[in-house]
Amino acid sequence: MERLRLALPSVGDEELAEIAKVLATGYLTQGPAVAQFESLVADYIGVEHAFATSSATTALHLSLAALGVGPKDEVVVPAFTFPATANVVVQLGARPVFADVDPATYAVTAASIEAAMSDRTAVVMPVDPFGYPAPMREIVALAQERGVRVVEDAACAIGAFRAGEPCGSFPDLGCFSFHPRKVITTGEGGMITTNDFDLAERITLLRNHGGKRTEDRYRYEAAGFNYRLSDVAGAIGIAQMAKLPGLLERRRHLAEMMTARLSPIDGVTPPSEEVGAVATYQAYVVMLDANWDRDKAIIHLRDKGIETTLGTYGLHLEPFFANYLGTTPEMFPNATAAAERSLTLPFFPDMSDDDVDRVGSRVEEVLKAMA
Repeated sequence: MERLRLALPSVGDEELAEIAKVLATGYLTQGPAVAQFESLVADYIGVEHAFATSSATTALHLSLAALGVGPKDEVVVPAFTFPATANVVVQLGARPVFADVDPATYAVTAASIEAAMSDRTAVVMPVDPFGYPAPMREIVALAQERGVRVVEDAACAIGAFRAGEPCGSFPDLGCFSFHPRKVITTGEGGMITTNDFDLAERITLLRNHGGKRTEDRYRYEAAGFNYRLSDVAGAIGIAQMAKLPGLLERRRHLAEMMTARLSPIDGVTPPSEEVGAVATYQAYVVMLDANWDRDKAIIHLRDKGIETTLGTYGLHLEPFFANYLGTTPEMFPNATAAAERSLTLPFFPDMSDDDVDRVGSRVEEVLKAMA
């Protein structure tokens, strides 16, 4: 039987048609298609400004640079997240400070962020893990009380809400990813959203080499970056935005099916949502009980034709951060458990009902064999 992939993007004729329009114009770098894509995202999130970037990583880096983060600053980030969240802090000469996560949602809380803050904290950077909305309203209130800025790493969360408020709409900045494993894709790409006019001006300057257009030429006012998105990628984004409501509906339906199939299996805890939280299910991540070896389960499931992987990384356990920051597993127990026991299962809109049952059956078989 054919191997069931971990994820597949939903792309087709609509994306090809938009790409053909771009090729006909001759605008292959950032141009009209990117501007249209930015407008679609801004309208969807409900913000004044949206800036397409070459990746979510460059969106995060540009956001922190626009806020002036540098040496002597600290940025609070989750201990359980993809390395890019903390890498961009280090790349600006600042120090990442980890906060533990909620064991049920994998997200940081206002309390865990507050425990990580100091008088050097310049920014807090919560993540919406796997498209699950972090408690941003409480986090923003804490940050404003302490006089620090907020960058929401909403890489997985376009279309996610909490209490009716979209991820990426909170002060000060939101950052999205359009990697092929995300809810919508541009191949590679990212987006910054904000309502702050001054930050928007700074991002406009820094994204394009630090140049400001005058009547006759660019005048370079900062040592900026080349973090633009191409119009070819922007064209894909236009088609994907039209599909977004349907993709989200399908993901949530599949998540309900997957949860119903997995819930009866001993040793597996499916994801769940708090009241008022609406997730995108960018990935479907379960937690295995402590007596199961997650890494062996990945190998056995692969042998049965099911592609899986860990949830994401406990950064405090990774060699660079453990050496750089002196972190240990005991310092962030919830993140340690999540890093060691979370399992990402195949999940994408084109999965069939039979695929869902196949995943559940193979998980059941593997855990019984490992008992």
